[in-house]
Amino acid sequence: MKGAGPLLVILPGNTASSAAHENEINYFADRYCAASIDFLGTGKSDRLAHWTVDWWEAGSHQIASLIEHLHYEDAILLGSSGGAITAIATAINYPEKIKAVIADSFALHFTEAMYTHNVLEGRTNPTEQQRMFWTAMHGPDWQTIIDNDSKMIKQVVENGGACIKGAPEAIECPVLLTFSEHDSFLPNVKDTATELKAKITNCKVKIFSDGDHPLIWTNPNNFFASADSFLSNIT
Repeated sequence: MKGAGPLLVILPGNTASSAAHENEINYFADRYCAASIDFLGTGKSDRLAHWTVDWWEAGSHQIASLIEHLHYEDAILLGSSGGAITAIATAINYPEKIKAVIADSFALHFTEAMYTHNVLEGRTNPTEQQRMFWTAMHGPDWQTIIDNDSKMIKQVVENGGACIKGAPEAIECPVLLTFSEHDSFLPNVKDTATELKAKITNCKVKIFSDGDHPLIWTNPNNFFASADSFLSNIT
């Protein structure tokens, strides 16, 4: 946690942790109290023996508790990949606590093809770069965490693919969605963005031709410019 002012919480993706977001915390700390979180089972948080299919819903409850723990009434959420799913779930479940959401590089439905490409193929023989990243995120037991996440996503797909229970139509706060047109993890980015924009009442969408997954790291200049423009209208 760094800075002072309105609370802005950065939500890491499923295989990441707060350790991945030092740059974002530093960027926003001149205007906000910028914080991040290690969801239960990840990073420096207590481990879980089993990740249930309501993983992102459970994360929303942790975010609500964090806001209260930091003695704030509400917060702006910035989530990327799996963290964006949790940000959306939190806005649905706790509308009184969420002032605005920036949701980057995500979908609310996991398909069999996404599971095969991103999980089975992407994690079976991790590269040295992946191993180093996951070690930095979680420590020496990173493999157990990645396995738990993979099993959870498989269950989600087997149960129909829905990542959250609530409906995006219930979101009351302003939302910014950001994507790369060439996201190698997400198929049909434009269709996903169009569908979400139609469901969320107060929603802006930015899709860029440069970058990959997630946009926040692969095209940071455009991401931060979009976030700054969006947040300038949030009081």
